[in-house]
Amino acid sequence: MLLAILPETWFVGQNEWPLYLIALVGMVGVVKGADWLVEGAAGLAARLGMPKIIIGATIVSLGTTSPEAAVSVLAAWQGDAGLALGNGVGSIIADTGLIFGIGCMMTRLPADRFVLSRQGWVQFGSAVLLAGICFSLYAMHGSTLLVDGSPAAQIGRPIGAMLLGLLAIYMYMSVKWSRQHTLREPDLAGPLQDDIQHVPGADGTHAIKPITTLIFMGLIGLAVVIISADALVASVSEVAEVHWGVPQTVIAATIVAFGTSLPELVVGITAIRKGHPELLVGNVIGADILNVLFVIGAASLAKPLPITEPGTAQPLIFLWLHLPTMLLILALFRVYIFKATRAGNFSRWMGVPLVAIYLVYTVFGYTASL
Repeated sequence: MLLAILPETWFVGQNEWPLYLIALVGMVGVVKGADWLVEGAAGLAARLGMPKIIIGATIVSLGTTSPEAAVSVLAAWQGDAGLALGNGVGSIIADTGLIFGIGCMMTRLPADRFVLSRQGWVQFGSAVLLAGICFSLYAMHGSTLLVDGSPAAQIGRPIGAMLLGLLAIYMYMSVKWSRQHTLREPDLAGPLQDDIQHVPGADGTHAIKPITTLIFMGLIGLAVVIISADALVASVSEVAEVHWGVPQTVIAATIVAFGTSLPELVVGITAIRKGHPELLVGNVIGADILNVLFVIGAASLAKPLPITEPGTAQPLIFLWLHLPTMLLILALFRVYIFKATRAGNFSRWMGVPLVAIYLVYTVFGYTASL
């Protein structure tokens, strides 16, 4: 199951129609929770005077990557390094390829030069760092076994601790950069003030929402998104495996992989619908960074993650499919950033190649898991 938040007995052994009902409720919950999360985050950005793209790259992305972190840490404890690594890197591919790609095709996403020249390079640099570590480990220890028989080519706890240390530095620098951000967003004092920060007062006027209310709204929305996504993916997985006969490996490579990125997708689309596309851009960049530093860092700290099959020199699919695809899609994203910062926004056509790469990657991942 996605997060094991909800009891497994709610899904296993159930008839189809109750599972369909749970899936429907989960879908409604994800959408409604995303509404609250976006409103709370956007309102908090306005009240604190912070750019919404910064809020998306830190607070929102930290929350929406929690499903990936839960899945990867649990998989690491259970000895499934392939799932732990593939889930983290696969989510980067889904975030940038599918979510940002769809967002691009929906609207002209804004390009904040200040943020993209900082968090954007951290996004690319953290991915290159992970790829360099993994390919170096495989080149040096590909066929070597440790005394206990486990592969020597593994992301160990010291590397995990280093990644989490870099995460702490990134979060600190993000707050520091937000204070240096002097570019005012066009809608910061306009629609956002009217749409997000005000609630009806007893005398019929509108009162400004306090920061505590906005934080509470965001936290409740995040909790509803994560729990609803858990219910949605768990019910659909049970229907697919038990009632439709879909192999579990295929479910892991498709439904579960998509499900852990579902919060980012719904929050991103909701942000565009509510007129806050900066949240989508920031959330995707922040989620990519956190999938390396937080998700894989925490998983490898919990238990070392081998990058080769036990007892062999064969690399995991993570090494020959996930990592190259991640580097390809982020390199293309860097080219887009270069063009967009000059134009002031991302063009809609930029979403098409990103989504195409994601679809090709998904097909390859599907066939490899059969």
